[in-house]
This record gives sequence, structure tokens and C-alpha cells, in this order.
Amino acid sequence: MSMRFVILGVAVLAAGGAGYLAMNLSAPAPAPVAEILPSAPSIELDQVLVAKETILTGGKISGGLAWQQWPVEAIAPDFITQSSRPEAVAELEGSIVRSTIIQGEPVRPIKILGADQSFMSSILPAGKRAVATTIAADTSAGGFILPDDYVDVIMTTRDQNNNSFTTETILANIRVLAIDQTIREDENGQLVQVGQTATLELTPNQTKIISAAQQMADRLTLALRSIKDVEAGRSEPSADHLISGGSRGGTINLIKNGEKTQVQSQ
Repeated sequence: MSMRFVILGVAVLAAGGAGYLAMNLSAPAPAPVAEILPSAPSIELDQVLVAKETILTGGKISGGLAWQQWPVEAIAPDFITQSSRPEAVAELEGSIVRSTIIQGEPVRPIKILGADQSFMSSILPAGKRAVATTIAADTSAGGFILPDDYVDVIMTTRDQNNNSFTTETILANIRVLAIDQTIREDENGQLVQVGQTATLELTPNQTKIISAAQQMADRLTLALRSIKDVEAGRSEPSADHLISGGSRGGTINLIKNGEKTQVQSQ
């Protein structure tokens, strides 16, 4: 009896295996994965010249550029590409930056000065003049005045007869184009930057005013304006009387023996 069960079991297993093989042979082969999934679109790339680090206005390019892959369809016409200018990294070494280039930003020729271009004349707006004026270390907001800040120019003169001083704001809301910087130690032994010569962006008329003030003043002071108070291009009163010979009008500050009073100007 047991032998019959064994033979029957073997027959059942054989029949099941034969059925499984028959099903696999009749079923179609699975399609390759590549036929099931749509193929990814091919993205054409090129190498674009970018800044490896932030380079500030007036800074010199020194090993701060590199090539980076960029989709061709996203490349602007003024980007520098390796396919069009393969030697750009070496060619631009030592060039001066006209406008700040931030880290990772593509380099554009409009932001870089050519070898035959002047930095100051290239950043000066049409109709403006760049005028340098000497400032004392203690009249430049403690060394915190930097290019692109806005300042008021204050003239101080001394009356030798009665040992008094008069102060007057001769120019207001003036953009600083550049400031000559030297390093010195402060009273705590820390190294600080102190400007000695400031280059200001002026109109032709303002140029005449500050030229006259430099001859008349005992001291010219730059007063730093808050960034919240600055409106670039806003016209403000200036000391036209310095070049016109007329009355200045209004009031001026008179400082005598340490006491300040306001007097009507003549």
C-alpha cells in the first residue's frame, strides 16, 4: 500500500512540473527594461568660466577662475565658454574686476577690464568727474568709509583773528569711488585700515566747489551716511557760493573757545 502512495506522489509531482514547464514555454518573454522605460533625453553640456571665489570691484584676478559644466541651452550669449575661448583662464589672469563677481557666477567680459582700459574711467558714469581729496585719519569715520559708500563733505575753516572755527557742509550725498588705504595700529594694538585720499564722484559744478574748498579749508571731513538715508542721484544743496562769490545764505556753525553757536551767514 505504501509503495502505491509513493508512486502516486511521484506521478503528481511529475505532472505539476510538466505543467509549469508548459506554461513558461507558452508565455511571451518579458520585454527588456529599456523597452519599458522611456529613454532619458540627452543634455548637451559645455564648460563655462565661473568664479571660484568672490572677487570684489577693483580686485585683481589671481587664480580665482575655473571651468564648470553648464547646459548649453542655459548659456547666455555673453558667457565665456571653453569651446569658444579655451585659453580664457590664462588670458584673464591679472585682469581687474570692474564689478563684483560672486562665487559660482559665470564670468562675463563686461565685468572685466581690458589691458588698455582704465579702471576709474570705466566705472565713472557719463557726465561725472572723479576728484581726489586728501583726508586726515581722524576725519574719515574711523577708517570705515569704503568704495560705494555715500558721504557728506564738511569744510572747517579757522579765523586767525579771534581763534574761532566755522564748519559748513559743502557737498551732500556724494558717492565714494575709491579710497587709498594704509595699515596702522590703533590704540589697542589692532591693525586697522585708514584712508588718506578719497576719490569722489562729482558733477562738473561740484568739482569746482571742492577745488575751491581745498584751497580755503583748514580741514575737509567726510561724514558717512547711513545706507537707509542714501538715494543715489538725488540732488542736494551744495556750497555754490564758494565759486560764485555770492552770499552763502542760511546759517553756519561758529565754534569759539569750545562753544558752538549758529550765526546767519552774510
